[in-house]
Amino acid sequence: MPELQRTYRGSAFREVNADWEAREHHRGRERAIVVACLRPGDDEDARIAEFRELLRTAGARVEDVVVQRRDRPDPRTFLGKGRLAELAELVAAVRPDVVACETELMPGQQRALEDRLKTRVVDRTAIILDIFAQHATSAEGKLQVELAQLDYSYARQEGLWQHLERLGGGVGTRGPGETQLESDRRLIRQRMGVLRRRLRDSDRSRGVMRSRRSASDVPRVALAGYTNAGKSSLMNALSGARVDVSDALFQTLDPTTRAIDPLGHRVLISDTVGFVRDLPHELVAAFSATLAEVRDADLILHVVDASEREVVRRERVAAAESVLDEIDAAEVPRVMVLNKLDTLDADARIALAHREPGALAVSAKTEEGLPALARRLAELARGRLVPVDIVIPYDRGALLADVYDAGGGVEQEATPEGTRVRALLPPAVAGRLRASLAGAPTE
Repeated sequence: MPELQRTYRGSAFREVNADWEAREHHRGRERAIVVACLRPGDDEDARIAEFRELLRTAGARVEDVVVQRRDRPDPRTFLGKGRLAELAELVAAVRPDVVACETELMPGQQRALEDRLKTRVVDRTAIILDIFAQHATSAEGKLQVELAQLDYSYARQEGLWQHLERLGGGVGTRGPGETQLESDRRLIRQRMGVLRRRLRDSDRSRGVMRSRRSASDVPRVALAGYTNAGKSSLMNALSGARVDVSDALFQTLDPTTRAIDPLGHRVLISDTVGFVRDLPHELVAAFSATLAEVRDADLILHVVDASEREVVRRERVAAAESVLDEIDAAEVPRVMVLNKLDTLDADARIALAHREPGALAVSAKTEEGLPALARRLAELARGRLVPVDIVIPYDRGALLADVYDAGGGVEQEATPEGTRVRALLPPAVAGRLRASLAGAPTE
């Protein structure tokens, strides 16, 4: 037991002990007050629940929530005068570690709130960036997150030097305030330039890999959708990959690509970073190389959480489609996959089938519906193949092995001249095979 506890007796001891136990229970978690400015008609429960989950993933626990309804936030202080006074009283009483705003703040709004509340204020973008920083594991992911963080903080540098503002304006009054601010901004610009160059180099390497996959004529499928919809679980169920499926937002940042063989047809499937409502533009820009896996795919499987309420599900579908548009993936064919079917009863399944008639309903957990998804992927692969009907001489048996490796629907028949083979092959493989049998050099 800590020394602090042994110095108290009676009720005082019990109070300190209870406080110590509470701190131990929430060790490492910052205490936060949530502030939201919502328009009339916004779904308060869904918005606040998602923001609570963001804070939980970032490592904070919510002590209280303050909500104001108005058409638009106050341009200077975010909240109206009366609600801001209420928030200041609450902050003084609760003394949280941070005040978290459910939407993005302008730099001036953030400074005004910190001046009034006398505590640290962060917005939705800062929290999402913090989560990405926690989950980035690869060198490329860390570079992308750092670039996004620097881009976000660049406009907010001025607020860090308010105590030197009086030294920074006019002839004869220039001083360390202006010098320090400009020095910091110059260092940030230089670091951002270095990061962009490193990411361009990384993008070139990834581009070479994508080009090789494209040249193979193997169709590429990307899993996309709102964060925590079960994309990684579906990836594991389809491919046997061991992608982390922890119950947390943005668990997957670095894309994972695996080859699968639905019904004997080879397909490359990639798991990518999840989307979220109002995904910061800094992140979309920084993760452009990673999101290229989605943009360059032949088919997007838009994974949706079927257990969500319809209004929430539709909002999240719209948010994901907005990000797909932003990364120039709007023209890529997509199929909606309603995951977590195991959480629905019979009536809910019927209602969902009527609302989303073109979607595939699956459960990555129980593997229900996965055969239908495998057939859809096999159709995609089959559509890229060309039929061949050739005779392979018996002394060229290695070519027959190539047919089985690359093709599907292979049928063979013995003839006097050799083995007659009917199969569906990728165009490049079919061309090389015909050229080899004709005696011409292979491509």
